[in-house]
Amino acid sequence: MSKQKTAISPTREENYPEWYQQVIKAADLAEASAVRGCMIIKPWGYAIWENMQRQLDDMFKATGHTNAYFPLFIPLSYFEREAEHVEGFAKECAIVTHYRLIPGPDGGLIPDPEAKLDEPLIVRPTSETIINEAFSRWVQSYRDLPILMNQWCNIVRWEMRTRLFLRTSEFLWQEGHTVHATKEEAIEETHRMHEVYARFAEDFCAIPVIKGPKTSSERFPGAEDTYTIESMMQDRKALQAGTSHFLGQNFAKVFNIEYSDADGKLVKAWTTSWGMTTRMIGALVMTHGDDDGLVLPPKLAPHHVVIIPITFKSDNPEAIVEYCNTLRDALQGTMYDGKPIRVHMDQRDMRGGDKIWSWVKKGVPIRIEVGQRDMDADSVFMARRDKSPKDKAGVPRAEFLANAVSILEEIQNKILEKAKAFRAEYTRVIDDKEEFYDFFTAKSKDPQRPEIHGGFALTHWSGSEEVEKQINKDLSVSIRCIPMEGQMDNCHEPGVCPFDGGESPQRVLWAKSY
Repeated sequence: MSKQKTAISPTREENYPEWYQQVIKAADLAEASAVRGCMIIKPWGYAIWENMQRQLDDMFKATGHTNAYFPLFIPLSYFEREAEHVEGFAKECAIVTHYRLIPGPDGGLIPDPEAKLDEPLIVRPTSETIINEAFSRWVQSYRDLPILMNQWCNIVRWEMRTRLFLRTSEFLWQEGHTVHATKEEAIEETHRMHEVYARFAEDFCAIPVIKGPKTSSERFPGAEDTYTIESMMQDRKALQAGTSHFLGQNFAKVFNIEYSDADGKLVKAWTTSWGMTTRMIGALVMTHGDDDGLVLPPKLAPHHVVIIPITFKSDNPEAIVEYCNTLRDALQGTMYDGKPIRVHMDQRDMRGGDKIWSWVKKGVPIRIEVGQRDMDADSVFMARRDKSPKDKAGVPRAEFLANAVSILEEIQNKILEKAKAFRAEYTRVIDDKEEFYDFFTAKSKDPQRPEIHGGFALTHWSGSEEVEKQINKDLSVSIRCIPMEGQMDNCHEPGVCPFDGGESPQRVLWAKSY
């Protein structure tokens, strides 16, 4: 029996990293640029990012935040003020030292030695320093607080090993920055935005996440606490999908952010920051993609429905196109997720089969084909991307129009539940060191499923950083988070650390990660 052919080669099972790259190529999401480690986000990929932006922006504004923009260039001296912050980013910084080029001795261009900057400028790896410097001027009185602000921008971190969307030298993101009068307000803000990210990931990206704080060794440089959402990809590695940081008074002290309280006393403020990036597009690929390409959650898909007129061999192709036009118009008058259904009619001059497979690979939720027989029967030939590309059938036009919204909702819910089931299958509660090491290094001892190994492991942990470092050295496994109440079953009872025998207040989540 011949092996079933797939649109993507290699398959996930054969070579997951290469499968990921091929899905991005086949779905026309992005490509490598001429600049090492940077990417060109192509229209289909950028349309997904725009939908993410719109939804997140609405969620931010619903919680009282407004948008602003700060410079790409940050004076080196700003970074030097916060020691932990500069240490965390020093190895990734791109630096501007000159402002003019002149002809060189070999005919090329070189920096003009006479145009050296008085102070080097860091190309923004994150904006805490430059934004908090501005806050120090904006905050004078308790009446100025809180400041709730966000910016959409690009970031440059000079990565040595890059992969499209997951880790690039330049990427797009949003970064929120806030200032508060009290510690309690700042902590509340940190948790609020952490929850916003979790809701966005699950409700819109259909990616189940585990919420919790990072350990001290995994915190954002300069933060007192970092809260993360962690998701499992189909290679069973974890992906950090968004983080929210309680910065305490660290940056307020460094940049002198203080205000006069109601009694006229000068008080240091409290700050937070939080961010989510184009890495989420990579998360969509790795959570939902299959061996035929991308699978998009309807709430983020640039097109909900693609209509493909099949006019080949038809005696009246114009009538088929007109029939498709009326179908498109009817769909666009229907609301899904508070907005009109996004419909595209593909009238490219190319073979029908090529059109169909291009949309399969792009992950469009619903594909409609209309030929002469469909039109004559007042029906459509429908396929759903959450099913096999060959799983399609004729549906009366009126029935399809009546059910289009419920079909989109079903696809959204189905791929979320599928991702949850996958995570549950590859999550283990482990109380033995040998079993833990075996789980991450070899095939599992589970006699029912010997092929299962790797994924999420929940163990007790004494809090020892030495244990954390040793496991990371041995297995390239790290503590992804300390799950919060209600996130994981059997997680919050005290126990004994299997690595050093110390007391443990609850289990932590271990995984290999991106």
